[in-house]
Amino acid sequence: MPLQVSDYSWQQTEAAVFLSLPLRGVSVRDADVFCAESYLKVSFPPFLFEVFLYAPIDHERSTAKIGNGAVLLSLCKKEAAMWETLSLQGGRKSENIFFEKLKEDHLPAPRPVCNIKVNFTPRVFPTALRESQVAEEEEWLHKQAEARKAMNTDIPEFSDLKEEEKNPEWLKEKGNKLFVTEDYLAAINAYNLAIRLNNKLPLLYLNRAACHLKLRNLHKAIEDSSRALELLTPPVADNAGARMKAHVRRGAAFCQLELYVEGLQDYEAALKIDPANKTLQNDAEKIRNVIQGTELKS
Repeated sequence: MPLQVSDYSWQQTEAAVFLSLPLRGVSVRDADVFCAESYLKVSFPPFLFEVFLYAPIDHERSTAKIGNGAVLLSLCKKEAAMWETLSLQGGRKSENIFFEKLKEDHLPAPRPVCNIKVNFTPRVFPTALRESQVAEEEEWLHKQAEARKAMNTDIPEFSDLKEEEKNPEWLKEKGNKLFVTEDYLAAINAYNLAIRLNNKLPLLYLNRAACHLKLRNLHKAIEDSSRALELLTPPVADNAGARMKAHVRRGAAFCQLELYVEGLQDYEAALKIDPANKTLQNDAEKIRNVIQGTELKS
């Protein structure tokens, strides 16, 4: 029995849908794509992806590119509009695709109008209680509190430092100010010292990654972004912005190394955190075009 693919990602414009499927180490020659007006199937044994599309597409103008560990599909919509979902009825096979719709006399009568009183539970965090991440949020806050206490001031060369210079938060702010003045090397030195004092604070690695990116120390930018993402766990609303920046900085470093598939994966991960971000949408589309050979590398 084939394994259904669930870790795909998709984006859209009014004219097209862009779909990315990881190949999971499968050989390119084993992948097979079938596309019809309302149906899409991608088979790369033992994995299978199939979907009944939300609206018709022009399958003759649609394209697929297989390589670099991913299947990238560009589906041209027949009618320019934004889809509510990728698949019809959340991906379930619907008899309405092949048979006539139910007649109105078969539909149940409308429910009577009534008023429902709703009492909201007080929440410290912004998520609704039904989507509660209380355990994860409390774990995140506990980790941050413990990280701020994890000071390493017993190193001999730190004995001559002033008290404020032994404070990672003070050093982080100093590094931030140096970054604004474009003194990236000095900012890195401030973050380095702060990390030696406390290596559990994710923002130190995230900010140092930004400096490395400016100086084109691309492998170091990837390393620092990855370390920041390791520390930004569990993923909760409170650290969503930092996680998005870490994905973008690592994705930008990958793209400057011409590892565009890896870069696109990071940009798509950032878009999952902030789907309405127009800049991220445009950058992801440009990277996708470079992969598909429709745009020059820059």
